[in-house]
Amino acid sequence: MRPRGAPLLLVPVPSARRSVGARGHDPARRIALAAASVLRADGRPARVPAVLCQRRRVTDQSGLDARQRRANVTGALGAVPGGGRLLVAGPVVVVDDLMTTGTSLAEAARAVTAAGGLVIGAAVVAASLTAANRN
Repeated sequence: MRPRGAPLLLVPVPSARRSVGARGHDPARRIALAAASVLRADGRPARVPAVLCQRRRVTDQSGLDARQRRANVTGALGAVPGGGRLLVAGPVVVVDDLMTTGTSLAEAARAVTAAGGLVIGAAVVAASLTAANRN
């Protein structure tokens, strides 16, 4: 059971190490940290636990259709050792920078749930026209 007044956990979808190295930063993590800062300034407890990691290498998603993206990321994410203990601290919102088909968000939500977290939503900065036209 989650304690009343528990912090909102903003869990970023992890980027591949090679992508972080090429960009020089992890966009989803930076977005989650900025959002948590705004929430805390408004008096709402929020944390950004680094609980997800890539369990296996995935191919670059650009150029893949929805079916290929789903096959590419299914089972690719998991919780870091001890991550489940952190995930029970509060409800989870999965955070990513861009949603194209939603497969990365779905995989992150699956991994969080498998580790014992309660996913209540997802947040992205932008969605592609493909994603926007599906809804």
